[in-house]
Amino acid sequence: MGHREELLAGAQECLHDKGWGRTSARDVVAASGTNLASIGYHFGSKDALLAAALVASTAQCAEAVDQALTDDTPAAPAADPLDRFERTWERVVERVARDERMTTATVEALAQAPRVPQVRSALAAAADLTREDLALTFHATGDDEERTRVLGAFYQSLLLGTLVQWAVDPSAAPTGRDLAEALRMIVDDSTS
Repeated sequence: MGHREELLAGAQECLHDKGWGRTSARDVVAASGTNLASIGYHFGSKDALLAAALVASTAQCAEAVDQALTDDTPAAPAADPLDRFERTWERVVERVARDERMTTATVEALAQAPRVPQVRSALAAAADLTREDLALTFHATGDDEERTRVLGAFYQSLLLGTLVQWAVDPSAAPTGRDLAEALRMIVDDSTS
Protein backbone atom coordinates (compact mmCIF):
# COMPACT_ATOMS: atom_id res chain seq x y z
CA MET A 1 0.00 0.00 0.00
CA GLY A 2 1.41 3.41 -0.97
CA HIS A 3 1.27 6.66 0.96
CA ARG A 4 -1.90 7.80 -0.83
CA GLU A 5 -3.82 4.70 0.25
CA GLU A 6 -2.31 4.83 3.75
CA LEU A 7 -3.39 8.47 4.09
CA LEU A 8 -6.93 7.63 2.96
CA ALA A 9 -7.16 4.76 5.44
CA GLY A 10 -5.73 6.91 8.24
CA ALA A 11 -8.13 9.75 7.41
CA GLN A 12 -11.10 7.35 7.44
CA GLU A 13 -9.98 6.10 10.84
CA CYS A 14 -9.69 9.66 12.16
CA LEU A 15 -13.07 10.66 10.75
CA HIS A 16 -14.66 7.77 12.58
CA ASP A 17 -12.83 8.38 15.84
CA LYS A 18 -12.73 12.18 15.96
CA GLY A 19 -14.92 13.60 13.21
CA TRP A 20 -14.07 16.22 10.60
CA GLY A 21 -13.72 19.24 12.86
CA ARG A 22 -11.48 17.59 15.45
CA THR A 23 -9.12 15.79 13.05
CA SER A 24 -5.77 17.48 12.49
CA ALA A 25 -3.19 16.74 9.82
CA ARG A 26 -0.97 15.34 12.57
CA ASP A 27 -3.75 12.96 13.60
CA VAL A 28 -3.96 11.61 10.06
CA VAL A 29 -0.18 11.26 9.86
CA ALA A 30 -0.12 9.34 13.16
CA ALA A 31 -2.96 7.04 12.05
CA SER A 32 -1.45 6.42 8.62
CA GLY A 33 2.23 6.11 9.51
CA THR A 34 3.12 8.62 6.79
CA ASN A 35 4.39 12.22 7.00
CA LEU A 36 2.90 15.71 6.73
CA ALA A 37 4.45 16.36 3.32
CA SER A 38 2.56 13.34 1.90
CA ILE A 39 -0.78 15.04 2.55
CA GLY A 40 0.19 18.04 0.42
CA TYR A 41 1.80 15.93 -2.26
CA HIS A 42 -1.10 13.50 -2.73
CA PHE A 43 -4.13 15.62 -1.82
CA GLY A 44 -3.11 19.27 -1.67
CA SER A 45 -4.58 19.86 1.79
CA LYS A 46 -5.92 18.12 4.86
CA ASP A 47 -9.47 19.13 3.91
CA ALA A 48 -9.09 17.64 0.43
CA LEU A 49 -7.80 14.42 2.04
CA LEU A 50 -10.71 14.32 4.50
CA ALA A 51 -13.16 14.95 1.65
CA ALA A 52 -11.65 12.04 -0.31
CA ALA A 53 -11.87 9.85 2.79
CA LEU A 54 -15.53 10.76 3.27
CA VAL A 55 -16.30 10.00 -0.36
CA ALA A 56 -14.56 6.61 -0.04
CA SER A 57 -16.41 5.84 3.19
CA THR A 58 -19.81 6.71 1.75
CA ALA A 59 -19.08 4.58 -1.31
CA GLN A 60 -18.41 1.66 1.03
CA CYS A 61 -21.68 2.42 2.81
CA ALA A 62 -23.57 2.47 -0.49
CA GLU A 63 -22.10 -0.92 -1.42
CA ALA A 64 -23.11 -2.39 1.95
CA VAL A 65 -26.66 -1.06 1.68
CA ASP A 66 -26.92 -2.26 -1.93
CA GLN A 67 -25.87 -5.73 -0.78
CA ALA A 68 -28.52 -5.66 1.96
CA LEU A 69 -31.17 -4.55 -0.54
CA THR A 70 -30.41 -7.24 -3.09
CA ASP A 71 -29.69 -10.09 -0.68
CA ASP A 72 -33.19 -11.57 -0.87
CA THR A 73 -33.88 -15.26 -0.51
CA PRO A 74 -35.26 -16.36 -3.90
CA ALA A 75 -36.61 -19.58 -2.40
CA ALA A 76 -39.22 -17.67 -0.37
CA PRO A 77 -40.24 -14.45 -2.10
CA ALA A 78 -42.86 -12.46 -0.21
CA ALA A 79 -46.16 -12.23 -2.03
CA ASP A 80 -47.31 -9.29 0.08
CA PRO A 81 -45.44 -6.06 -0.78
CA LEU A 82 -45.46 -4.99 2.88
CA ASP A 83 -43.92 -8.29 3.94
CA ARG A 84 -41.24 -7.84 1.28
CA PHE A 85 -40.72 -4.25 2.48
CA GLU A 86 -40.31 -5.48 6.06
CA ARG A 87 -37.84 -8.24 5.16
CA THR A 88 -35.75 -5.91 3.03
CA TRP A 89 -35.65 -3.13 5.64
CA GLU A 90 -34.79 -5.64 8.37
CA ARG A 91 -31.66 -6.50 6.36
CA VAL A 92 -30.83 -2.84 5.78
CA VAL A 93 -31.31 -1.89 9.44
CA GLU A 94 -29.30 -4.91 10.58
CA ARG A 95 -26.47 -3.79 8.29
CA VAL A 96 -26.63 -0.24 9.67
CA ALA A 97 -26.65 -1.53 13.25
CA ARG A 98 -23.74 -3.86 12.62
CA ASP A 99 -21.39 -1.25 11.16
CA GLU A 100 -21.11 1.86 13.31
CA ARG A 101 -18.25 3.14 11.14
CA MET A 102 -20.44 3.08 8.05
CA THR A 103 -23.21 4.97 9.81
CA THR A 104 -20.82 7.52 11.30
CA ALA A 105 -19.10 8.15 7.96
CA THR A 106 -22.40 8.66 6.16
CA VAL A 107 -23.75 11.07 8.75
CA GLU A 108 -20.42 12.92 8.75
CA ALA A 109 -20.56 13.20 4.96
CA LEU A 110 -24.10 14.54 5.07
CA ALA A 111 -23.03 17.17 7.58
CA GLN A 112 -20.07 18.26 5.41
CA ALA A 113 -21.87 18.23 2.05
CA PRO A 114 -23.12 21.85 2.19
CA ARG A 115 -19.57 23.11 2.88
CA VAL A 116 -17.35 20.77 0.87
CA PRO A 117 -18.09 20.75 -2.89
CA GLN A 118 -16.23 17.47 -3.49
CA VAL A 119 -18.34 15.67 -0.89
CA ARG A 120 -21.54 17.33 -2.11
CA SER A 121 -20.98 16.31 -5.74
CA ALA A 122 -20.05 12.74 -4.79
CA LEU A 123 -23.14 12.40 -2.61
CA ALA A 124 -25.36 13.91 -5.31
CA ALA A 125 -24.08 11.46 -7.91
CA ALA A 126 -24.49 8.54 -5.52
CA ALA A 127 -27.98 9.73 -4.55
CA ASP A 128 -29.19 9.49 -8.14
CA LEU A 129 -28.07 5.87 -8.37
CA THR A 130 -29.31 5.01 -4.90
CA ARG A 131 -32.79 6.43 -5.57
CA GLU A 132 -33.12 4.32 -8.70
CA ASP A 133 -31.79 1.18 -6.99
CA LEU A 134 -34.16 1.66 -4.04
CA ALA A 135 -37.17 2.24 -6.29
CA LEU A 136 -36.40 -0.81 -8.41
CA THR A 137 -35.92 -2.98 -5.32
CA PHE A 138 -39.56 -2.49 -4.38
CA HIS A 139 -41.31 -1.55 -7.64
CA ALA A 140 -41.10 -2.29 -11.33
CA THR A 141 -40.69 1.37 -12.30
CA GLY A 142 -37.83 1.41 -14.77
CA ASP A 143 -39.90 2.76 -17.69
CA ASP A 144 -41.41 5.68 -15.75
CA GLU A 145 -38.61 8.07 -14.74
CA GLU A 146 -40.82 10.33 -12.60
CA ARG A 147 -42.31 7.39 -10.69
CA THR A 148 -38.83 5.96 -10.15
CA ARG A 149 -37.54 9.33 -8.92
CA VAL A 150 -40.43 9.90 -6.49
CA LEU A 151 -40.46 6.38 -5.05
CA GLY A 152 -36.67 6.30 -4.85
CA ALA A 153 -36.63 9.63 -2.99
CA PHE A 154 -39.16 8.23 -0.49
CA TYR A 155 -37.03 5.15 0.20
CA GLN A 156 -33.86 7.24 0.32
CA SER A 157 -35.48 9.46 2.95
CA LEU A 158 -36.26 6.35 4.99
CA LEU A 159 -32.69 5.15 4.63
CA LEU A 160 -31.02 8.43 5.55
CA GLY A 161 -33.45 9.05 8.41
CA THR A 162 -32.72 5.59 9.76
CA LEU A 163 -28.95 6.15 9.49
CA VAL A 164 -29.21 9.43 11.38
CA GLN A 165 -31.40 7.89 14.08
CA TRP A 166 -28.90 5.05 14.54
CA ALA A 167 -26.06 7.56 14.80
CA VAL A 168 -27.89 9.65 17.41
CA ASP A 169 -29.56 6.96 19.55
CA PRO A 170 -29.34 3.34 18.45
CA SER A 171 -31.67 2.20 21.24
CA ALA A 172 -34.53 4.32 19.87
CA ALA A 173 -33.83 3.84 16.15
CA PRO A 174 -36.46 2.01 14.10
CA THR A 175 -36.18 -1.61 13.08
CA GLY A 176 -37.30 -2.91 9.72
CA ARG A 177 -40.42 -4.20 11.46
CA ASP A 178 -41.08 -0.73 12.90
CA LEU A 179 -40.85 0.83 9.44
CA ALA A 180 -43.17 -1.78 7.95
CA GLU A 181 -45.63 -1.42 10.82
CA ALA A 182 -45.68 2.36 10.34
CA LEU A 183 -46.39 1.90 6.65
CA ARG A 184 -49.20 -0.55 7.48
CA MET A 185 -50.66 2.04 9.88
CA ILE A 186 -50.52 4.73 7.20
CA VAL A 187 -52.23 2.46 4.68
CA ASP A 188 -54.86 1.37 7.22
CA ASP A 189 -55.58 4.99 8.22
CA SER A 190 -56.00 6.01 4.59
CA THR A 191 -58.54 3.25 3.91
CA SER A 192 -60.56 3.79 7.09
